[in-house]
Amino acid sequence: MFGLGLPELLLILVIGLVFFGPGKLPDVGKAIGKSMREFKTALNTDAPADAQTKEAAAAEPGVQKNDGVTQ
Repeated sequence: MFGLGLPELLLILVIGLVFFGPGKLPDVGKAIGKSMREFKTALNTDAPADAQTKEAAAAEPGVQKNDGVTQ
């Protein structure tokens, strides 16, 4: 894990406590975890999110597809 040992992790925790305080540290940890999870999910998908939204919109019946081309 990036060559971090126990002393390095403790130092990072102490610095986090100094900057954010004990009340905000759990919220910061949740936000970082959520961001990492979303990033990992985005990396594991086959198609870009923009292409998936266009495909989903095209599959819905009764919805007209607008590619931004005026006639």
